[in-house]
Amino acid sequence: MLRATIHDAPGSLTIQLEGKLVGPWVQVAENCWQSSRAGQTGPVLCFDLTGVTMIDAAGKAFLAALHARGVKLIASGCLMRAIVAQITNTGIPDYGCQ
Repeated sequence: MLRATIHDAPGSLTIQLEGKLVGPWVQVAENCWQSSRAGQTGPVLCFDLTGVTMIDAAGKAFLAALHARGVKLIASGCLMRAIVAQITNTGIPDYGCQ
């Protein structure tokens, strides 16, 4: 199961995901992304992944496509930070797991 919550603030839009970004739930996240950006004209867009507990290959591909479009990915926890680091081709901060 996946929950998507949209936080719309002046100059920014954050889509907060909670649960599993796997299988059919990837399409739910994609639909949320498409409907959210339809009415937007250039705000900073972030996907908050701090509540994501599992991700599969389709979820990683979706996040990679978002990153390629300039979407900021926010993660916490060792696994999610490692996945985001792999997608964004950046290092994992060495301040330990949270």
